[in-house]
Amino acid sequence: MLLDFDKLGGLKTFLVALVVLVSLFLILPIVFIAALSFGSSQWLIFPPPSWTFKWYQDLFADPRWLYSALTSLKIAAIVTVLSVVIGFLAALGLDRGRFAGRDFLRALFLTPMILPVVVLAVALYALFLKLGLAGTTIAFVIAHLLIALPFSIISIGNALAGFDRSIEDAAILCGANPWEARLRVTVPAIRHGIFGAAIFSFLASWDEVVLAIFMASPTLQTLPVKIWTTLRQDLTPVIAAASTLLIAFTILLMIVAALFRKGRKA
Repeated sequence: MLLDFDKLGGLKTFLVALVVLVSLFLILPIVFIAALSFGSSQWLIFPPPSWTFKWYQDLFADPRWLYSALTSLKIAAIVTVLSVVIGFLAALGLDRGRFAGRDFLRALFLTPMILPVVVLAVALYALFLKLGLAGTTIAFVIAHLLIALPFSIISIGNALAGFDRSIEDAAILCGANPWEARLRVTVPAIRHGIFGAAIFSFLASWDEVVLAIFMASPTLQTLPVKIWTTLRQDLTPVIAAASTLLIAFTILLMIVAALFRKGRKA
């Protein structure tokens, strides 16, 4: 069967144009938000009549916004550490273990990725109300850990699948105990998977809003919840400034992850 290269060329052009349109559709709202954060109008008007840094000054001068940002950072940091540690142990058990129900256990760990977030949020809220943990940092950490853990298990599990276990066995033959060999040989060898798990776990907690709304209290709110509650009350450009910083920090982490991956390949 002969291929019509003219038609293939037209198809390639169509696909490129489609990718560009989809990319613009996804990126333009972010660009508009960033532009609104520098607008001089006290309302969210586009295009802005003029440019100013006033809303960023108001954002950093308001202790409520700073407290919400620090709360998000604290919870995300705790979730990241716990997710990487638990994810490493779980991935190690799923990769090395040979026991009945292993596939079921793997599916159970990954369930939060396919379960609707609002269903998980309602269930956790009801549970934490009974336990007296609603509106606490512990509730935030547990809720965010549930959605971050699958990313750690997948990332670390894939790294373990490509790891040559004979190197670990050689360390044991040289006198190291099994856990010493895993910590001093296996962990450095799969550090790219661990780093990826840390990045995805942090972002899963940092950007989460649905679970955070159910876990929040009047005195404990993450930055996405603060943006959501403020948006319901007022359309101030401070919201655009906070959203821009939230997006910028997320993009920065993604760039760091890409540079780490590029450096590892080099």
